[in-house]
Amino acid sequence: MTKALYSQLFLIVLLAGSVHAQDLQPRAFSPAPTGLNTVLVGYSNSQGNVFFDQALLIEDATGEVHGVTTAYVRTLGIFGKLAKFSTVVPVAWGEWEGLLDGVPASTSRRGFADPRVQLAVNFIGAPAVPLKEFTTYSEGTIVGASVLAVVPLGQYDPSRLINLGSNRWAIRPRVGFSSRIKRLTLEAMLDAWFFTENSEAFGESVLSQDPILAIHGNIIYVFRRGWWFGLSGGLSDGGATTVNGVEKDNDQSNSRLAATLAVPVNRRLSLRLFYINSIKTSLGADYNFINVSVQYTWGGGF
Repeated sequence: MTKALYSQLFLIVLLAGSVHAQDLQPRAFSPAPTGLNTVLVGYSNSQGNVFFDQALLIEDATGEVHGVTTAYVRTLGIFGKLAKFSTVVPVAWGEWEGLLDGVPASTSRRGFADPRVQLAVNFIGAPAVPLKEFTTYSEGTIVGASVLAVVPLGQYDPSRLINLGSNRWAIRPRVGFSSRIKRLTLEAMLDAWFFTENSEAFGESVLSQDPILAIHGNIIYVFRRGWWFGLSGGLSDGGATTVNGVEKDNDQSNSRLAATLAVPVNRRLSLRLFYINSIKTSLGADYNFINVSVQYTWGGGF
């Protein structure tokens, strides 16, 4: 295998952490009144080691990526059920270094990463009602589903070894369950990631990837005055790659832990701190990820 193909797999593994980092955040199917608009701006930092297939001549690889994310969320009703439409636009800059075939190598990138769009619908337990009716709603059991698409519009140059964009679509369907008992909420979610082919990989290569299956759960406690804290855990498996028709024995089997703290400042403004850490990483980024964000909500009679 050429160094070009080494580098392309280097790219895929490094970006996998940032692609999946947000998926452990809780309250994906939480109830809300219709007609609300929320804008979120956040800063994130991800750093750590990267583990590779033993056949690759890459050692002691580390990376640090900074990001600024702008997101918009709108609540609406679909056939009488609560739905949420969201879009996320990330900007990132980072540095990577390691030994490639025994020789020290490093690089840096800055620019737009791949944006995301998502539609989520709560089928059971969260009706589509305006704020006036929502004030009498009592949260219980919720079952929902969502579809997220990672759009290949991020910075990508096939002549570069590492890019911020992936030059392929990623689609993630999800089903989730949520149950609230007084101040405690329990959540469980099942995800599946599907990827299209990257026909312009570095070195004039064609790269494809098997689906990745993931399951994760959240425990959330709501304090007085609207503060809440969540603990999350997740497992994922799959994602073996094929390069120019040659299948690689490089399934990813990873586990993560995460914590979230949300602090309302007033009725419209709130702050959120999110942290994720790898427990076990067989292939991919063994990273520490932290995100600090502020969100502002308006509309819907709020």
